[in-house]
Amino acid sequence: MRPYLENLPWTEDSSLALLNRRLEGEIPFQWHHHPEWELTLTLNSTGQRFVGDHIGDYTDGDLVLVGPNLPHTWMSRTRIASGPHRALVIWFGQDWLDRFQGLREWEPLNRLSQRGGRGLAFAPRVSQEVRPLIEAFFNSDPQDRFLVLLKILVRLEQGDSTALASTAVERTAHGVNRDRIERVLTYLHSHFEQRIELEQLAAIAALSVSGLHRLFVKQTGQTVTEYLMALRIGAAAAQLVATELPIAHIAADVGYGALANFNRQFRALKGVTPSAYRKAFQV
Repeated sequence: MRPYLENLPWTEDSSLALLNRRLEGEIPFQWHHHPEWELTLTLNSTGQRFVGDHIGDYTDGDLVLVGPNLPHTWMSRTRIASGPHRALVIWFGQDWLDRFQGLREWEPLNRLSQRGGRGLAFAPRVSQEVRPLIEAFFNSDPQDRFLVLLKILVRLEQGDSTALASTAVERTAHGVNRDRIERVLTYLHSHFEQRIELEQLAAIAALSVSGLHRLFVKQTGQTVTEYLMALRIGAAAAQLVATELPIAHIAADVGYGALANFNRQFRALKGVTPSAYRKAFQV
C-alpha cells in the first residue's frame, strides 16, 4: 500500500491551495502524501483517520494539521446528519512558513512548525473556535485568505493538541541539505516495500554513507533503519484496519520476507500483535 504523491489544486492568484470537499458517498481510503502542510477540518462525518503510523477515530469537527511528506488519509463510516461528508482542506508550503522566520510577532508559527511535523489533532473546543475562521477563509478573496490563515495558525499554536505519528522530518534543513533529505524521503516513501541499501540512499543524496547517516538522524531523529521500519509498520497497520487480507500477505506487501520478524517489529512499535491490533479496530 504505497502512498501516492498527490498533486494539489494550485491557482495562479494564490500561494495557498484549498478544497471544499463534499461527498454524498463514503470518504474513500486514499493513502497519499505531498511536500506541503495540510490543515483539514472534517464535518458531518465519523470514521477513522490515518496519519503516518497513527490510526484513530474521528467525528464531526475533527481538525488536524498534517506535516510535509507524512502519508495520511481519512476513511468514513457514517454521516452525522443528512447532507454530504465534508472536508475543508488548506495546503501551504514550508517556504510559506519560512517567510516569517526571524519575525518576533510570528514566533507562534515557528513553534507550530516545530511541533506539527508528526501531525497534530486539535481539541474539540479549539476546532469550534477556529471553525468560523476556516469557513471565512473559503469565502475570502486570495489577498484576505493570507491574513485569515495567519490568525488560524496562531490560534492553533495556542490551543490544546495531540501529536499523532511517531515520526516526522524536522524542517530545519536548508538549501542543498533540504534537497538531499527530500530526495531520500521521497525514495523511501515510494520504495519502502523493497530491499533498500544504505549505499543506494547515499548515492541519491550525493553523500557518503556516514554523511547520509548524520544528516538523516539530524533531520528525523531516527536512523534510516528505524524510519523505514516505522513506514512499513504504519502501512501494515493501515491494511490491517482497512482490508481483510491475511496477515502474512500484508507482511510481504510492506517488505517483510519473514512473518516472525514482521510480528516482532509490529509488536515493538504498536505494543500488540498484528492480529490483536486488527481485532481491536474491528470491535
